[in-house]
Amino acid sequence: MAKNMEKKPIKITETILRDAHQSLIATRMTTEQMLPIVDKMDQVGYHAVECWGGATFDASLRFLKEDPWERLRKLKAGFKNTKLQMLFRGQNILGYNHYADDVVEYFVQKSIANGIDIIRIFDCLNDIRNLETAVQAANKENGHAQIALSYTLGDAYTLDYWKDIAKKIEDLGAKSLCIKDMAGLLTPYEATELVTALKESVDIPIDLHTHYTSGVAAMTYMKAVEAGCDIIDTAMSPFALGTSQPATEVMVETFRGTPYDTGLDQNLLAEIAEYFRPMREEALQSGLMNTKVLGVNIKTLMYQVPGGMLSNLVSQLKEMGQEDKYQEVLEEVPRVRKDFGEPPLVTPSSQIVGTQAVLNVVAGERYKMVTKESKKLLSGEFGQTVKPFNPEVQKKCIGDTKPITCRPADLIEPQLAQLEKEMAQWKEQDEDVLSYALFPQVATDFFKYREAQKTKVDATLADKENQVYPV
Repeated sequence: MAKNMEKKPIKITETILRDAHQSLIATRMTTEQMLPIVDKMDQVGYHAVECWGGATFDASLRFLKEDPWERLRKLKAGFKNTKLQMLFRGQNILGYNHYADDVVEYFVQKSIANGIDIIRIFDCLNDIRNLETAVQAANKENGHAQIALSYTLGDAYTLDYWKDIAKKIEDLGAKSLCIKDMAGLLTPYEATELVTALKESVDIPIDLHTHYTSGVAAMTYMKAVEAGCDIIDTAMSPFALGTSQPATEVMVETFRGTPYDTGLDQNLLAEIAEYFRPMREEALQSGLMNTKVLGVNIKTLMYQVPGGMLSNLVSQLKEMGQEDKYQEVLEEVPRVRKDFGEPPLVTPSSQIVGTQAVLNVVAGERYKMVTKESKKLLSGEFGQTVKPFNPEVQKKCIGDTKPITCRPADLIEPQLAQLEKEMAQWKEQDEDVLSYALFPQVATDFFKYREAQKTKVDATLADKENQVYPV
C-alpha cells in the first residue's frame, strides 16, 4: 500500500538547543556547550532548529550570566544552512506580563535582525488579539510568523473550535500553524481527527509539538503524520523522552522507507547524539536531571496538568509542609480551571491556576486567599478565556472591579522611551533595553556582572603591559 501513496517527506524541527534542555535540565545548557556541535547539526537538513526564546532568555541572564543576544548571534554564525526558530509568548514576549506594542514590535525586529528566521507565537488563552502585534511585526521584518495553538481538553475545545481558530490564524497572516501540546494530552487517534480537521480548514503547513510526559507522544506523531501533518518537533535522544519530546533518531527511523521518509542521515545523527551523551550523564550525576521527569506520568492525562506544573505543585506544598495535600490539590486544579474560564494550562495560566488550587486547599476555604495574578486573570488583564468566568468566584475575588473587555495591550501606553531612560547607564548595545524591559532586576544584575568582568579583563591586560621583562 505504501508504494502507491503520494511521497510526502515529514520535516523535523530539532528542539535540543531550547525546549529539550528547558524541559529536562531547567534550561541550563550554556552557549559554550552548544557551539562545538553546531557545524554538524547544520549538515543534517532539519526544517529548523529551535534554539531561543521560551525560558532560555531569562535563564541565560539569571543563572548562566550570559547575554542571550550574544548566544543568538553566535548560533546564527554557525548555522549557515538551517533556519533558527524561537518561542514567543505573544504580548508577554518572553516575560510574564503584557507589554506595550512598541516593545513587542522592537523585540520582534531585533530577534530577526540577530538571526531568528521562524517566530513561534502563542498566547496562554488562545486569545487571537494578543497575537496580532507580534505577527504583524514578524511579517513586516520578512520573518516567518508561526502561530501556535495551546492545545487543551474541555467542553469548549471541540473540533469546530480548533477549525474556527485555525482559520482566524491563517487570516491574521501566519505562515504556518503549530498545535502546541505542552502537557502531552493529545492521544494518537485524537491527533488523526484534529490534523484531518485542520487540514480541511487551512492551507498553511501544520507543525505538531508535544511532550512525552504521558507516554503517547511518538504514537501521536505517527498518526498525525499519516493524517497530513507537515512538521514534527523532536529532540536528539540524550535529551529526549520524559517531559521532553520524542527522540529525533527514533522518528527518523520510524518513517524510513515510507512515503514520509525524512531523508536524514542516521550516522550523522548518531555523531550528534554522542556529543550530547556526556552532558546527559553529567546532569544525571549532579542531580540537575531528575529521574522523576524521565518516566511516564499518566496523571498528566487524568488531571490535564503539564509535567512542569506537577513538580511545581509538589515544591509549593513541600515549602508549606503540606505534602499530604497533594491529591486534594490535583483534584482542585480542574475545578479552579473551570471557575477561571477553562484556559489551556501553559505559562503563565498554569502557574496561576496551580497556585490558586494550592491556596484553596491549604486555606481550607476556596478563594479565601487570592493571588494578585488570579485577580488579574479574572479582571480580563490577560485577555479573554474561551468560556465565561464563574460569576460568584469572580465577585468573591475582585469585588466590584469592572473587568476589561478590550485587548489588554490597548490600555498600555508606549514604554520604550521610558525604559531607555531608566537603563541608559548600562546600555552597550540596542538590545540591552529589551533585556531590561523583560527582566529589569535580573538584567541590571547581569549588566553589573558584565561591567565587573570587563574591569577584570582590562586590569589583567594592563598588568601584562606593565610587566618588565629581563633583557
